[in-house]
Amino acid sequence: MSNSWLGLNGKVVVITGAVGGMGTKFCEEFAKQGANIALVDMLKDKTEAAAKKLADEYGIKTVAVVCNTTSEADVDAAVKTVVDTFGVVDVLVNTAAILRFSPLEDLRLDEWQAALNVNLTGYFLMSQRFGKVMIQQKHGNMVHISTVASRYPETYSGAYSTTKAGVNMMSKQMAAEWGQYGVRSNCVLPCLVKTPLSANFYSDPKVEDGRKRLVASKRIGNLDDIANTVLWLASDRSDYTNGGEVTVDGGLNMMISDMIPKPGGRRQYAIDHHQPAKK
Repeated sequence: MSNSWLGLNGKVVVITGAVGGMGTKFCEEFAKQGANIALVDMLKDKTEAAAKKLADEYGIKTVAVVCNTTSEADVDAAVKTVVDTFGVVDVLVNTAAILRFSPLEDLRLDEWQAALNVNLTGYFLMSQRFGKVMIQQKHGNMVHISTVASRYPETYSGAYSTTKAGVNMMSKQMAAEWGQYGVRSNCVLPCLVKTPLSANFYSDPKVEDGRKRLVASKRIGNLDDIANTVLWLASDRSDYTNGGEVTVDGGLNMMISDMIPKPGGRRQYAIDHHQPAKK
């Protein structure tokens, strides 16, 4: 994609979870488009190093912001740092998330609360505080990383699906309330995509092959697939998309009926029972 088509050159983009695998990819792709980036993460040394690398490699302006997104004080300080550095905030990308595996009957309250704090409250605090800046500016754009598991339960994954379903509704509410001020809010819903959070699922080739068979596109997605969608939503090319949920799953959600067995297989069953045209 060219810089001119997306129009992200010179935009100020704030990315949470900036030195996680997904966040790192987003930072790099926005940098390629000439955007200036505020990298928000809890890992000070790693965040500062990543910010310097992007600035040196792409000639953009960056700032490393050490922040726990579940802390009001940290988030308020992050907003001040970004506004003092850039004077404006064009895009917020909420990426930080955690996943704790557990049957619900065994899920501890502290595990439930940890997921709720990071996956939902953190998104809320960042969106609310940066949203106030965007409302004052009369423009701004938020992209929240959710998941297809926000629509269909990710069983035995504790509070993960519940928190992400909350992100979807929060995004819709922000779009409904803040759209009048020129602020947009949308979610990206990936599934069967290789990310740092899901990488261990694909360590067994049989598991990966089994998953590929469930996808209409017959492949597992990658970080480029998510990043391309995020960049489009962050750009003015998606200007009339607000409160949306963009699914990035290779067509998995279209294949539910295909997963229901038929004698001899669904395709062969159709062939065997196809009625020839009458002459």
